[in-house]
Amino acid sequence: MLTSIAARAQSPAQLSDPPAGGDSSSALPSTARPKLLLDVGIDQKLGGQIPLDLTFRDESGETVALRKYFTGKPVVFALVYYECPMLCTQVLNGLVRSLKNVSFDAGKDFQVVVVSINPRETPRLAKAKQELYSGIYLRPGTEQGFHFLTGDDSSIVPLARAAGFRYAYDAESGQYAHASTILVLTPQGIISRYFYGILYPSRDMRLGLVEAAAGKIGTPIDQLLLFCYHYDPTTGKYGVAILNIVRAAGLFTVFGLALFITLMLRHERTA
Repeated sequence: MLTSIAARAQSPAQLSDPPAGGDSSSALPSTARPKLLLDVGIDQKLGGQIPLDLTFRDESGETVALRKYFTGKPVVFALVYYECPMLCTQVLNGLVRSLKNVSFDAGKDFQVVVVSINPRETPRLAKAKQELYSGIYLRPGTEQGFHFLTGDDSSIVPLARAAGFRYAYDAESGQYAHASTILVLTPQGIISRYFYGILYPSRDMRLGLVEAAAGKIGTPIDQLLLFCYHYDPTTGKYGVAILNIVRAAGLFTVFGLALFITLMLRHERTA
């Protein structure tokens, strides 16, 4: 909800202090943002550990630890809130749209875990979201690959901090100001990749899952693509690794010359 709140929040006096949702650092000067948005953003913590012993409520209201969803498979992870009127819906729509074009199956090859940052939201809301997005994903037998959780600030705040997800609450509107990102975590809960915005290219998502799984999923073609495409943390995307392509082209040229010389020598000996 960055856009709608920023447009209205020109007077700092209109805004309450946000609850503990992260650090107070900001990449932009204080004059560039309303007061509320000074604490909003993403701090990449690649290689950082997500605290898996934090407890939340699943869609049925049962208390579960995060580690329940880390069972040897990579995890696609998002922090949103379910009654968000705009941005969170776009994040989840973009996520499922991307996953529908990835051949790996949720529940079988990876897990999707979504956690609400709003401590007032209920498992009933989470259940509705799970049914909606697993229905859009529309792969029979993979319903258990989507998990939507709710919890208290005692768990939400340290989870958001570990993920580098800085958000703020606007008491006047009852909404949260936050950025949009998707994380890919290793089976051990280590942050492997961040994808920004609301559109996540399926190629990037697939490569992110392959890397996070440490080679346990994917094909030799995926490994070749990982050689040619490198993750750029500044953009949250995979880009062509020119140096590797040049190296590959050089090796191909050397191999071709060696083959040509060998064939010529054999031809001379035959003659």
